[in-house]
Amino acid sequence: MPVVAMIGGGQLARMTQQAAIELGQTLRVLSGTAGEPAARASADVVLGSHTDLAALREVARGAHALTFDHEHVPTEHLDTLVGEGVNVQPPPSALVFAQDKLKMRARLRELGLPVPDFAPVTSEADLTEFGEAHEWRVVIKTVRGGYDGRGVWLPDTADAAVAVVREQLAAGAPLMVEQRVEMVRELSAMVARSPFGQGATWPVVETVQRKGQCAVAIAPAPGLSDDAAADAQNIALRVAAELGVVGVMAVEMFEKADGSVSINELAMRPHNSGHWTQDGARTSQFEQHLRAVLDYPLGDCSPTAPVTVMANVLGAPAEPELSMDERLHHLFARMPDAKVHLYDKGERPDRKIGHVNVVGAPGGSPDDPAYVADIRERAERAAHWLSHGVWTDGWDPHHG
Repeated sequence: MPVVAMIGGGQLARMTQQAAIELGQTLRVLSGTAGEPAARASADVVLGSHTDLAALREVARGAHALTFDHEHVPTEHLDTLVGEGVNVQPPPSALVFAQDKLKMRARLRELGLPVPDFAPVTSEADLTEFGEAHEWRVVIKTVRGGYDGRGVWLPDTADAAVAVVREQLAAGAPLMVEQRVEMVRELSAMVARSPFGQGATWPVVETVQRKGQCAVAIAPAPGLSDDAAADAQNIALRVAAELGVVGVMAVEMFEKADGSVSINELAMRPHNSGHWTQDGARTSQFEQHLRAVLDYPLGDCSPTAPVTVMANVLGAPAEPELSMDERLHHLFARMPDAKVHLYDKGERPDRKIGHVNVVGAPGGSPDDPAYVADIRERAERAAHWLSHGVWTDGWDPHHG
């Protein structure tokens, strides 16, 4: 049976390991330390840095495919591995567009796909020219790196924007600026593509961001018309095909007031907005990623319920008095249908330490606001309890 090597020892690799077990495969992980989530769950671990070519060669040796739980591997190292016969998926020629936001924006604009106006920023003058042209409705981003809100600034004034650029350029950070999109909400279109060229799409989801990171995903996006959903899915499939992506990919989008969408970010790996698929779809994003990188026929992405809501378990400002095991015990006693996925990570403020999926009862509809609101409230209540040890509705386990 195949061996798949995955770069990164985080929760995405850990959950991919669970899918590999079900398929009888081996997932070998390259982990920075033995204490990372995937390293603690895998029997085949290489310890080393994703920037070390020797470590990359070691984890790739004998593997049928090499893939990623993050996009930060230097593409020059990946080009070397490809030249040595390693099956790198997605290939470095595609991965670079998830690493470099400026290259991604330029390529998508060449393809005629919907992106906000943008420009590189190498000086304060570059910023001023762009800001004045767009009435200072701008977003400043680092070209490389940055995630969960890091490396992104939404200044309210020209002076604030200049201050950010001055500080970041002085620190040597490559920057870009783009037009701030007047959006209604954020969406994510998760797709998969195999080397053979087969594509598959899950329902488009609505994502709710807090402090720059995903807090909730609602699948499918409530109130999204069939035409709008199909448009978003087709855009994501086209991005995957044009860039040569292999594996699963999240295309994060902004929905605008007129119903059209604008592409925000790309993630060429399993993604937070796809965690709902573990319990709410016939094929999870983690199994699908393995199928894709090994060029298996792709799985059925159909949802198994009218609505599934994922809520992230984020570390509280202060660790609760109750242990996580005690919190889990209480949650299961009160909400036995909540599907909990914990990452075996230490608790600290705002750190993603797990997520909860709540699958809606049959007979509901994503177009029924009350039905959606009830599932969302249950998912967020469960996640908040696991984070804080406090019930958002004030429930007392001893008195109800």
